[in-house]
Amino acid sequence: MNFKKAPKHSILALAIIATWIKTYITYQTAFDMKIENTMQQLILFINPLSFLLFIFGLSLFFKTAKARNRYIIITSSILAIVLYANVAVYRFFDDFITLPMLFQTSNFGDLGNSALSSMYFTDVFYFTDVILLILAVKFLPVAKEIFVVKPKMRRTYFVLSCAMLFLNLGLAETERPQLLTRSFDREILVKNIGTYNYHLYDIYIQSKSHAQRALADGSALTEVTNYVKSNPAKADDKMFGVAKDRNVIIISLESTQDFVINNEVNGQEITPFLNSLTKDKDTFYFDNFYHQTGLGKTSDAEFIVENSLFGTGRGAVFFTNSGNTYNSMAERLNGEGYYTSVLHSNNKSFWNRDMMYHAFDIKKFYDIDSFDVNEENSVNWGLKDIPFMEQSVDIMKTMPQPFYTRMLSLTNHYPFTSDEEDQFIEPYTSEDGTVNRYFQTVRYTDEAIKKLFADLKEKGLYDNSIIVMYGDHYGISENHNKAMEQYLGKEITSLETAQLQQVPFFVHIPNSGVGKEMHEVSGQMDIRPTVLHLLGVDTSNDLQLGADLFSKDHEDFVTFRDGRFVTDKLVYAGEVCYDKETGEKTDQAKCEPFIERANKKLEYSDRIINGDLLRFYDEKTGAVKSNSEETK
Repeated sequence: MNFKKAPKHSILALAIIATWIKTYITYQTAFDMKIENTMQQLILFINPLSFLLFIFGLSLFFKTAKARNRYIIITSSILAIVLYANVAVYRFFDDFITLPMLFQTSNFGDLGNSALSSMYFTDVFYFTDVILLILAVKFLPVAKEIFVVKPKMRRTYFVLSCAMLFLNLGLAETERPQLLTRSFDREILVKNIGTYNYHLYDIYIQSKSHAQRALADGSALTEVTNYVKSNPAKADDKMFGVAKDRNVIIISLESTQDFVINNEVNGQEITPFLNSLTKDKDTFYFDNFYHQTGLGKTSDAEFIVENSLFGTGRGAVFFTNSGNTYNSMAERLNGEGYYTSVLHSNNKSFWNRDMMYHAFDIKKFYDIDSFDVNEENSVNWGLKDIPFMEQSVDIMKTMPQPFYTRMLSLTNHYPFTSDEEDQFIEPYTSEDGTVNRYFQTVRYTDEAIKKLFADLKEKGLYDNSIIVMYGDHYGISENHNKAMEQYLGKEITSLETAQLQQVPFFVHIPNSGVGKEMHEVSGQMDIRPTVLHLLGVDTSNDLQLGADLFSKDHEDFVTFRDGRFVTDKLVYAGEVCYDKETGEKTDQAKCEPFIERANKKLEYSDRIINGDLLRFYDEKTGAVKSNSEETK
């Protein structure tokens, strides 16, 4: 190109084209989005264009070259930061940024190690367009020219921008009907309308949810109440109250997936103690149990366990709705004379826990100040699991009984680093360090659970307790599929990805002799009703979307936060219906009734949370209150 004769709008064109190409390359390399046909590829290619035409086109209104160039470079920089932030979040969460996530600033310090582990020198690529623009502004003569854009030309330009948007939406609607009304899966939104338009849509959704809360009244809860009460799961007569008046200890197993149970690496058992529990006469082990978390990860799992509701699809509910009224498991057990608490050796403000635990009516939060944490007994995210278990049992010994306490383990957290003395097995041998280290930190947590059981027995707490353990969310994301394929010896398809969302779930009732391996398709939503029924607490008036796993009415059907689901015969993942037994694609019509039901569950949960509808509900009578009766 002859730079001296470059067209007068070269800077604008360069900004649009460079950002467009960079964004498309990012789609293909940084995000693991499933593209199934030529139309989806075309939509992916064109979806950034309408936004870029519009946002950079605003430079046509500037009357000086300096102001125009400054605007273009600043805009390009902001878009580069937004795109890169999504890349960084995707590496860690397998998801895209939502507006509430940006306000989770109290977590940023603790997320430091994980964030640094997800950054690479090659990430400078995400700012190449900004660098090109700065160079162009400096060296292209045309960049310094002053020119006036006629209104007619501007109108034509923005009509073209709108036309591209409507073309994009039209193609997307053809490929994915009801795209903007079925927004549970952010990947589908980004794949169809683009990263930048997705963020605009997200802002709209957040504004809408705040309006829902302001405008909601008791009548909005009636439909939800009718739905829940029309699908009751009556408690099993033999199991109801089998753990009555016992202490309740619920343990969140950080990032623990079920594929490690009864499995080996390098010829060594990964979880020998948990393996022994799967065959223990006092233990129920559920081998078909799934996490149902979203962006809130561990905090979402906590929310689900307490409330038997989904987290929100727009961020961590611990941040987005900490001021809501809830009918938590802790609140129910307070009413049954239990001392309720949480044990977690981290800052009380992390994930906004101090505020949310207050909303759950948890009486005591034993945070990092309740533990002896030093350089020798901590690693990565904080206190190692073995000293955490040891110190937690000492704290439990001081609690009034019966008590209900939840414990959150930490060591098996991304990036899965551990001290040499805590490595009970050799690392796996793939080219993926994250996967290699994962088996070692899972093994360490297993040893910590073994220590917990021993200490509970030594301190005299074991016999009169019920111990519940669940995996909170996946540990190995889809970014590590190559190494997982090597370990599992099979291709990781959308079906396999859904199946890998299985996490362990154990219910250990000492000296009961009633334990066995359970195969029900189940999820975290079922923990609350199951535990309360085991304690002999009636939940017939509770608004909960899960069901007692021992009930004959429990259905083999579990919904994920993003709209995927699993039944005893089908798996719906990647917008494809699979036969669970054969692993092959099957008639989509078989999944349609379940798709509708899954979306209905998600919709009702969102309606309860976004509208703060439980403030209109009397959990003692099961009646919907009038607005005048709303609790403050």
